[in-house]
Amino acid sequence: MLRHSYRPQILPHRKPQIDEIASILAPSLRNETPSNILIYGKTGTGKTACVRYVGTELEKVSSNMGTLCRIVHLNCEVIDTQYRVLAQIAKELSGIDEVGSDKTKTHIPMTGWPTDQVYAEMKNQLDSSRAVLVIVLDEIDKLVKKSGDDTLYNLTRINSDLKNSKVSIIGISNDLSFKDFLDPRVLSSLSEEELVFPPYNAPQLVDILAQRAEGAFIPGAISEGVIPLCAALAAQEHGDARRALDLLRISGELADRDESGKVTEDHVKQAQAKIETDSMIECIATLPTQSKLILYSMLVLEQWGQNIFTSGDVSRLYQDIAPQIQLDILTHRRITDLISELNMLGVINTRVVSKGRYGRTKEMWFDSNTGKIREVVQKDPRLNGLKDLDMKQMEAKWTKTWFR
Repeated sequence: MLRHSYRPQILPHRKPQIDEIASILAPSLRNETPSNILIYGKTGTGKTACVRYVGTELEKVSSNMGTLCRIVHLNCEVIDTQYRVLAQIAKELSGIDEVGSDKTKTHIPMTGWPTDQVYAEMKNQLDSSRAVLVIVLDEIDKLVKKSGDDTLYNLTRINSDLKNSKVSIIGISNDLSFKDFLDPRVLSSLSEEELVFPPYNAPQLVDILAQRAEGAFIPGAISEGVIPLCAALAAQEHGDARRALDLLRISGELADRDESGKVTEDHVKQAQAKIETDSMIECIATLPTQSKLILYSMLVLEQWGQNIFTSGDVSRLYQDIAPQIQLDILTHRRITDLISELNMLGVINTRVVSKGRYGRTKEMWFDSNTGKIREVVQKDPRLNGLKDLDMKQMEAKWTKTWFR
């Protein structure tokens, strides 16, 4: 009940948004075409949960009324090309019971067909279903940024090609600026209705956590201040309900491992530190190999006692190590760019200091324990050669340089 994937029967503090979505989609119950909707809001503000809730209710009511309404929910972080979107819609449509039509369907492979052919087959399947289809494009900005707006252009105009079915689109995004990537014609037809989900405040998060905790924990398992603390910490970070749920869940797991009688505020503080570390580790694992080598150079400098090091130190050590493990050497400018990215991701801290007539330089340091960071960096198969380096010889050379 504390996982993001769990869908409660009641969504606290989102009734106005649920009612708004429901009223926009209600014409589908009369076999009419609902308006398209664009939904915005920061992560963890209940956008996807509300759309899924309304979609489930819509399908339930339509079956009781004898109409056929169907929701197809696509995660555009995974399904991020026009081909995949169209093929997945067709795949979902194959599960719809058709009214008075041939039930045999052509299977669309996930690759290999021309896009025009995929679109034509998807359109035929949709028309034969005689349904009102609501296509939910979750994280729609990822689709637009990777593949452009051709997919949206085709989907927003598909109703003119259909005789027996109707299509409505719901786009969900955390990024308001993604509209800048859209052709004005696509934007005007897609954003017929726009909804903005505000962040949750601390009292609202308390209600959400209390609702979930009631089913997730045995009575008396949570100390009095735990839920308000989780809510307060999450409210500081843009009112993210997912963050609040993660804090409560991991606090419970930590208390369980400690064999504690109750979840305490100390467990919440430990959970917060663990979440921050884990998210950083996940981020480091997905970095390009060159970024990892630059990060490794920083770790080596710290290991040699340089708790604060400069971009020049990192660049020189990187240029010393890269040829020894058969990696191309990047330019100093590119190294500086990658250092800035590491700072932006929160892996390191930086500050620019003046050296008088010698100009300015960037100083860096680690804010957290570097043991896990080193472990993740060394898992990159392209950095296998690092374990064969003679670090003692390299340290002796660098020590001479520092104290010369």
